Amino acid sequence: MASLDGFTMASFKEMAGRDSYGKMLAQCGEEDERVVVLNADCQHPTRATLFAARFPERNFNFGIAEANMISAAAGLAIAGKIPVAAGFGFAISLRAAEQIRTNVCYPNLNVKVVTTATGLSMGTGGPTHHCVEDLALMRGIPNITIVCPASPIENAIATRACLLEHEGPVYLRLVRGEDFGGTDEIYQKEDISFEIGKAITLREGADITLMAHGNAVGLALLCAEKLEELGVGARVINMHTVKPLDKETIWQAAEETRGIVTIEENNVAGGLGEAVAAVVAAKGRESLAPVRLVGIQDEFCKIGASKDLWVEHGLNEESVIGAARDILEG
Repeated sequence: MASLDGFTMASFKEMAGRDSYGKMLAQCGEEDERVVVLNADCQHPTRATLFAARFPERNFNFGIAEANMISAAAGLAIAGKIPVAAGFGFAISLRAAEQIRTNVCYPNLNVKVVTTATGLSMGTGGPTHHCVEDLALMRGIPNITIVCPASPIENAIATRACLLEHEGPVYLRLVRGEDFGGTDEIYQKEDISFEIGKAITLREGADITLMAHGNAVGLALLCAEKLEELGVGARVINMHTVKPLDKETIWQAAEETRGIVTIEENNVAGGLGEAVAAVVAAKGRESLAPVRLVGIQDEFCKIGASKDLWVEHGLNEESVIGAARDILEG
């Protein structure tokens, strides 16, 4: 189970997501000399600068060559290192998908693929720079673990868990900037229980369940407050590990509430929602609760500021509350 170790929560609380990752990355390098960092000409955007300053001999820039970087990471893993291969989400998940599948996951190597600029964080870059297909691509590859933290503090905790406490391929999907769905830091206590593969219930509720990961967790919490004002008790679950899913928590929610709304900054085709729906269906009639999917509805997004694209493509309170009402009134 991961913790902040020597760091206090306050040291991460006011940071942007990628900054908290960068700080913990350097700490992991301090703790374990096997940690090496590879980047695809994006050392500053991925916040590996602190690690590079402390351990220049363990820091490698491959230029804009993500496929080569992943292949080199595989070789370093075979040599006993813990390679962290970092880059922009759209570039790594698309350009290096074959190398992740064949060179890393097929031999089940201890490579950590870290992506920033995920979801719609690079909204003004347009569809070429949006990263909303990556979860579908990564979920289809055996042996890989997919972790999507929801806040700066969780970024730090998840980074340490993935690098130093988990053996095997990891796709760590970080949020790039300061905004985490329009809410404050979701963790306000020091005793944070984070375990890969185990969801975290952030709020109890008996009427409806809101499940989310990454940026969308903040939106889920905001919507739960709005639903409470309407007399609806909404359970909020942070599904930070998209693969493997916490099936027991999903089944419990399906049995104890009237339905599940999934929220994700990702294409709903192949994303968290479809995965949750499959888990519910697999249990059989005793837990066959309705599931509604809020996210990018299988379309290319427009060009614009991230916050505007969220509203434009249905990642907003209206969509979430509407989905909850559809279940409750159905």
